[in-house]
Amino acid sequence: QVQLVESGGGLVQAGGSLKLSCAASGSIFRMAAMGWYRQAPGKQRELVASITSSGSTNYVDSVKGRFTISRDNAKNTVYLQMNSLKPEDTAVYYCNVAPIRTSYWGQGTQVTVSS
Repeated sequence: QVQLVESGGGLVQAGGSLKLSCAASGSIFRMAAMGWYRQAPGKQRELVASITSSGSTNYVDSVKGRFTISRDNAKNTVYLQMNSLKPEDTAVYYCNVAPIRTSYWGQGTQVTVSS
């Protein structure tokens, strides 16, 4: 059974930084592409960043140059370093495999950026 547990969210002023972590249990992590997703109020969940098992990354245009996704396969953990945060980054952030498996969604972690 796969469990994904997100942490690291919080309240930050515009221009600030946060680092999110996603700890994965189960045997899929090392071979799986992983993604960070976010859902803002009234909006659909979107893929923000993804990383393959070999470390290749991809980002949605709105976060390029500000967010960095990384992974530590020894710790079964994927990270999202978020810099120069903007109010429009406010959302609940989730991790999942990429492409998603709906049964893997965790609770997410709230990120709130004040202006």
